[in-house]
Amino acid sequence: MLLCLDIGNSQIFGGLFIKEDLKIQFRKTSQIQSSSDELGVFFRSVLRENQVEPDEIDEVVVCCVVPELLYSVRACCQKYFDVDPLILRPGVKTGLKILYKDPKEVGADRIADAVGAISKFPGTNLILADFGTATTICAINKKKEFIGGSILPGVRLAMEALESRTAQLPSVEIKAIKNVIGKSTVESIQSGLYWSNVGMIKEFVKRITKEQFSNERPLVIGTGGFANLFSRERIFDEVVSDLILIGLKEINSYNK
Repeated sequence: MLLCLDIGNSQIFGGLFIKEDLKIQFRKTSQIQSSSDELGVFFRSVLRENQVEPDEIDEVVVCCVVPELLYSVRACCQKYFDVDPLILRPGVKTGLKILYKDPKEVGADRIADAVGAISKFPGTNLILADFGTATTICAINKKKEFIGGSILPGVRLAMEALESRTAQLPSVEIKAIKNVIGKSTVESIQSGLYWSNVGMIKEFVKRITKEQFSNERPLVIGTGGFANLFSRERIFDEVVSDLILIGLKEINSYNK
């Protein structure tokens, strides 16, 4: 059994694969102070709650963008699963050619997303939008080349910035909004958060298509915690919430 762990700035997203099938998905708030024991107890508990014996885990692959947590995660895997995890970092085989000026700068989460996408949609030009703590837009061509992309504040981060950096704007529920014009402060913030992201994706898709794909429209994929929020606007061809787990599984298979 393969345990895949995506260690993000806000959450730990995990999944269990039995052969090719993703059997379990789970999330946990990520905390920099988490010890290996806290993580180990949580992982074993969530597996048992899903009728999986933790001792049957024989492989673990980790994607981490929080360096302070990496030691705890690795120690947790060694102590609680008796497995030295595969950490996605420079030097690990991915089947992806990185066209960044410095390939080591590309976040492990973006690489795992890209590998998951080319695995699920082979031979296709792709634009990926991952709605996490940061929203990342990535372009991958049909030759499995990671061209590059853009990074901007995520939906929740934008909302928290408004709340913390202004005197009177409140925290609001992040949700899909039908009307652009809000009739209250809360509705106005919700409209701004929602429609700015809809417009942003449309503009990025238009510009990337022209700039990188000679106006040959690529497949547009949404992933990450907030991708489904925008599904009714049809700005994505596909929403694949578990894309990063699929990518981690593929990367693990490349490195056996």
